[in-house]
Amino acid sequence: MAVPSWLERLRAASKTALVQDGKRKIHYLFEDGKEMAEEYDMKTSQLVSRKWREKNTLGGSGKWQVEVGEPTSPLLGALESELIKESSSNPVFMRKDTLSSFQWRIRNLPYPKEVYSVSVEKEQRCCVIRTTNKKYYKKFSIPDLDRYQLPLDAAALSFTHANNTLIITYQKPKEILAAEEQLQKELKKIKAANNGDGDCKTQ
Repeated sequence: MAVPSWLERLRAASKTALVQDGKRKIHYLFEDGKEMAEEYDMKTSQLVSRKWREKNTLGGSGKWQVEVGEPTSPLLGALESELIKESSSNPVFMRKDTLSSFQWRIRNLPYPKEVYSVSVEKEQRCCVIRTTNKKYYKKFSIPDLDRYQLPLDAAALSFTHANNTLIITYQKPKEILAAEEQLQKELKKIKAANNGDGDCKTQ
């Protein structure tokens, strides 16, 4: 039996929608118990955030893992946060897509653009950021390409550097653009609750 495509899995998932603060929030519950929460800008249909949650070993809900959007800071106890605080000068890696591309931003990287190189490792299915001064190294995958079982294309990858931020862009393949367009049509059909009238379960 063929493995269902990612789009088919999304269609089969149980979905609830909520409209709040100019965003359409969609909560997916998959057959295997995994949960996904997405937020889209109502005006542009732009994906603002995507988070995942799995059941833990005891069957309870695990923590949300951010795939797209601002990383959530771990909530530490008052005493712990006094003692353990991440340096505000550490590089911050986050994904922030556009309608036509996947995009990652790494803040707090002050080195000039010529220091960086960004490459595709096709066998390992990941992208790698290196610096000639050996100050920063990062490997990251593109889960969307994995889910649609599409190859990585070095020609789709580019980067720029401004305001101490490295911005990496990967142009979305036509297959993903087409699938996203189809999904948007389907998501708009879901009757959404307004401003907390329904339980979106993403909080």
